[in-house]
Amino acid sequence: MCAFLKIIMSVHVQNSRMTTTKLRQMKANGEKIAMLTSYDFTLARLVDEAGIDILLVGDSASNVVCGNGTTLPITTEEMIFLTKGVVRAAEHALVVCDMPFGSYQVSEEEAVRSAIKILKESGCDAVKLEGGEEILPAIRHMIKAGVPVMGHLGLTPQSVNQFGGYGLRAKEKGEAAKLLKEAKLLDEAGCFSIVLEKIPAALAEEVTKAVSCPVIGIGAGNGCDGQVLVLHDMLGLNQGFKPKFLRHFASLAQPVKDAVGEYVSAVKDSSFPSAEESY
Repeated sequence: MCAFLKIIMSVHVQNSRMTTTKLRQMKANGEKIAMLTSYDFTLARLVDEAGIDILLVGDSASNVVCGNGTTLPITTEEMIFLTKGVVRAAEHALVVCDMPFGSYQVSEEEAVRSAIKILKESGCDAVKLEGGEEILPAIRHMIKAGVPVMGHLGLTPQSVNQFGGYGLRAKEKGEAAKLLKEAKLLDEAGCFSIVLEKIPAALAEEVTKAVSCPVIGIGAGNGCDGQVLVLHDMLGLNQGFKPKFLRHFASLAQPVKDAVGEYVSAVKDSSFPSAEESY
């Protein structure tokens, strides 16, 4: 009987996990999708338990975790290392790993090899990569090889040097038409979802209605199928960053400082550890 219960519980856990198929069903049902970035086991476990649908191990780790000015320096090996911890934490959420700059731009063959390496070594459910027509052949090959792919259009941070900054994208008719076309191409290629970053809300809503896969917005208005934010930003831990699209759902920077300050004082005045806290 005990063995039977274990089997039933195992089946329940597997069925409760988010999948790419469930995400498409959510779009069809008009149910919004919530996605956040995560980079470590401890926070990923809390976010997963709170009911998040997708955990993105973003290449924003280059900024948030490593302190770099852009996403460009982070490597495939570093992304795999971070993703492993998030995968261990996630019992419900779909875990997506960003493919870092340089891991898919050189050739289709190298892109597929990088994607398979990330999937095999990290244990994640899918990969995300930035770009449209120029990387479409690589995306097709990845999907053909069995790698679930999330696309990313609009402001693509890995192209920051090409764009010359992090400004609003697709505000002109020509670029907007190109983005809509590329979103349709990514959808037709088999991407299970597309992220739209920092584009006009009206265009994002148009794209969302034009494609069959779920569209996740960041700075793209409320007409998308879901939203994504960087965890450290929405928790108010990253104090120097406040773009228009960011809402602080908590302000944790000062409480963290206060707690550390109290700890430092308690150590300095020898009130910690107390007799009750000693063996």
